[in-house]
Amino acid sequence: MIDARHQSEERYCKLSLAYSTDEEKEKVLTAIKNSIRLCPMKPNIYISDLINNKKAIILEYHDDINREAGAVFDTILGHLNITRC
Repeated sequence: MIDARHQSEERYCKLSLAYSTDEEKEKVLTAIKNSIRLCPMKPNIYISDLINNKKAIILEYHDDINREAGAVFDTILGHLNITRC
């Protein structure tokens, strides 16, 4: 199961997508690839190790004055069938 966590502050937002299997990782990467083109800004993307053999792919947008990353995050979550974050 892929877990999502969203954080935002003024002009900054972050979406963390935690996964356990290679299949889940591929789903996350595909959703990101298909969604980031919706925003002219490019996110910082990195992978982090978590506990219990989980990892997370994290997207961060800085200086997002017009909150354009929200459409990207909504699309990613939709591709992954995640309804709660």
